[in-house]
Amino acid sequence: MAHDITKGEMMKNTIIGLLLTLVIFSSTFSDAQTDTKPGPKDKCPVCGMFVQPYPDWLAEMVFQDGSIYYFDGVKDLAKFYLKLDKYAPQKNIEDIKSIMVTEYYGLKMIDAKKAYFVMGSDILGPMGRELIPCLTKEDAEVFRKDHKGKKILQFHDINLSVLDDLN
Repeated sequence: MAHDITKGEMMKNTIIGLLLTLVIFSSTFSDAQTDTKPGPKDKCPVCGMFVQPYPDWLAEMVFQDGSIYYFDGVKDLAKFYLKLDKYAPQKNIEDIKSIMVTEYYGLKMIDAKKAYFVMGSDILGPMGRELIPCLTKEDAEVFRKDHKGKKILQFHDINLSVLDDLN
């Protein structure tokens, strides 16, 4: 004899299925999120400035342990990265989960290691001369021409000598 499913059992199974789908979706979505927002007390660990007033210049470094460091521009993020033993001696380069910068034209966070940076332009950030992040090489070339930039770099090209030239 076949077991008849009541409306109540069908409703219960549907709700359980929906809840499981929601749990799976939300955990997948939260793992994929990279955009975070600094709070009013978050300071750049390099210069000590509050970063929240400068959302157009925001950069961040997220570590595997969930800790997040916010910066008021690429220049300070790069100093932190290149002198990690000075600014965060308990951290290692290998423990970095992501490095994000705010792209100049779209004002969206992008992966710093895929970005193009214009050096020596007439656009100043909160800390003065800055590396300006662009999403594509073409965007960087347009920005360089429009704003008298001197060079286009990628993240792996940024070193202490480049940073010294900005100061």
